[in-house]
Amino acid sequence: MTLGSYLSDFMRTIEATRAADLDGPIEAAIDAIAAALDARKPLLICGNGGSAADAMHIAGELVGRYKRERRGFNAIALGADAAVTTAWGNDYAFETIFARQVEAFGAPGGVVWGLSTSGNSENVVRALIAAKDSGMRTLAMTGAGGGRLAEVADILVAVPSSDTPRIQEVHTALYHYVCEAVEQRLAD
Repeated sequence: MTLGSYLSDFMRTIEATRAADLDGPIEAAIDAIAAALDARKPLLICGNGGSAADAMHIAGELVGRYKRERRGFNAIALGADAAVTTAWGNDYAFETIFARQVEAFGAPGGVVWGLSTSGNSENVVRALIAAKDSGMRTLAMTGAGGGRLAEVADILVAVPSSDTPRIQEVHTALYHYVCEAVEQRLAD
């Protein structure tokens, strides 16, 4: 593979995403997140592997700042606390690590945002179920079809690809857009 072919493949995924018309789900995500953060309710973000890193990236943009000077927002990346994650995973079950943290940090009116390229990560699915049980809105960002998260998410943003690296690359563009829109809405 050459750099040119890699970038061409990436651009095909971007074009497919644009053609998928994700405007509705993205705007719904922005509305839900902005409403929660404006009310000082939590935004809890979770994922595994690269998606865990994305969750931390999103939290960093919202707690710190994306482009504008403004107050910090109540955003927490659930996998970021290694002690909590590994203790719970060791003593109970890895499948429930995020659901337990939703129980601890969630609040009615908040949002849980799950990232999973397959849409089938059991611990992310259970986090969204726990969120619904707690009166929170749920957002899933996935690959094509949405997997099991499509069944439990209030809002589904499914990138039309089954190639994990391409999905993650598009997720980055989409969550940057969401962060910028939320920040603009709440900083004005």
